[in-house]
Amino acid sequence: MKNRCKVAFKMTRFKLSLIAALVATTAVAAAIWLPRRPNDPVPSDPRQVRERLFQLLQPVPLANCELKRFGEANDGGYILCASLLGDVQSAYSYGISGYDGWGCEVSTQLKVRTHQYDCFDTRLPKPCPSGDTEFHPECIAAKSFTESDRIFDSMDGQIAKNRDSRKRLVVKMDVEGAEWDSLLEASDKTLDQIDQLAIELHYVENPKYVRVVQRLKQRFHVAHLHFNNFSCRRGLDPFPAWAYEVLFVNKRLATLAPGEPPARPAAVDAPNNPKAPDCQVVAPPAS
Repeated sequence: MKNRCKVAFKMTRFKLSLIAALVATTAVAAAIWLPRRPNDPVPSDPRQVRERLFQLLQPVPLANCELKRFGEANDGGYILCASLLGDVQSAYSYGISGYDGWGCEVSTQLKVRTHQYDCFDTRLPKPCPSGDTEFHPECIAAKSFTESDRIFDSMDGQIAKNRDSRKRLVVKMDVEGAEWDSLLEASDKTLDQIDQLAIELHYVENPKYVRVVQRLKQRFHVAHLHFNNFSCRRGLDPFPAWAYEVLFVNKRLATLAPGEPPARPAAVDAPNNPKAPDCQVVAPPAS
């Protein structure tokens, strides 16, 4: 009887050891093969949020990016890598306020349709005789809904309605803060379609903003940063303003260049308000 107990005890210990080994092996395999969270912890202190966001938005040097201004000479003009637009099949211009020189010039040069969106200012922009533009009295949001007779939809939904779900896109966005939730909820597939995203981001102290930029930087390099001098304000260090234009370029197109980050302001930059003082700042070199 005692021998049987000893054998049973040994068998139980063996089984427990085997189970423990399997658990450990599974944990190691999971650590190796399962996708890890690519994002650093997001701070909650407003100053730390600003510092982290500012750090994430610093441009990197790209060997194959020729920066060029599209659209208006001042407010309304946005920077793109002109040398990386050859595969674009459709353009999206979000937030146009009744005019869209960017959308017209992009359509004209690339021979693609520009879809223009605005539900707060539904004035038709002036015709683009040399291009192909289509105005939609609709706004971008995280999901589809209607409020006060204004129509909102997600980027995924708008692209699908335009039958652009398989096309390569260039996107301009200036939607007064609605960009954060819209980009946070956009599908991976939609973000993968975007070759370049020229966007004016608004505000600097919400941890959500860090998460959005972290997500974008999984797919995009930051090629350009410019601060809107309509929004210059003290007390937002290291930011000099609460609105800032950023160019994100898809990593499958952009080639990193060795050396120092590109200098700011770039030669193609112009103040949004030519009659007001500017407030550009350049980050100190990384240690």
